[in-house]
Amino acid sequence: MAEDIESSVEPASPVWAVFGDLMAVMLGAFVLLLVGVIGTQLELSTRLEEEVQRRQGEVQRRQALEQALAGPLAAGRVTLVDGRIGISGNVLFALNSDALQPEGRQLLRSLVGPLGAYLQARDEIIMVSGFTDDRPIREDNRRFADNWELSAQRALTVTRALIDEGIPSSSVFAAAFGAEQPVASNADDAGRSRNRRVEIAPMPRSSQRRE
Repeated sequence: MAEDIESSVEPASPVWAVFGDLMAVMLGAFVLLLVGVIGTQLELSTRLEEEVQRRQGEVQRRQALEQALAGPLAAGRVTLVDGRIGISGNVLFALNSDALQPEGRQLLRSLVGPLGAYLQARDEIIMVSGFTDDRPIREDNRRFADNWELSAQRALTVTRALIDEGIPSSSVFAAAFGAEQPVASNADDAGRSRNRRVEIAPMPRSSQRRE
């Protein structure tokens, strides 16, 4: 009878072995999760460091440009906003004209020295951008089809003047924006006068932007 009872009792389940396997699985999952969290933190840290370096570079670039243009800025002949050098169109050109006025040429000549030194020190190029107000070209002015063409010709005139004064042709290019991207309202003369402008903006060379 005792033998029958003993034979009917199955061996106890290996509880501790099952528990150990479960803990091993949980530990493995925790390790994987931890590795993922650490990887994400490292990636975020790298991106943050790159962004900090980029912003520091922008600040240094702006400070260097301000130092290079200290004279013209102090005289109020140009403005510097977000690294863009602004020149009033009234200083450079007569209304609806792309012919450079003597005062405008003299101003550009004064910018060539500091701009050239800045570009050489930082191996950058400059974009010369032309802008107009939103008034259509007068009917008696048949030279320009519209404000796009007027802004393009003004940008080219300034670009060529800078090259004539010593800026390497490989370090400057022209762009036209017409009446787009106004800096003031076109509802009054004062605002339209501000919108008629040329901007000179240093920027990295294309090879640097691809890196």
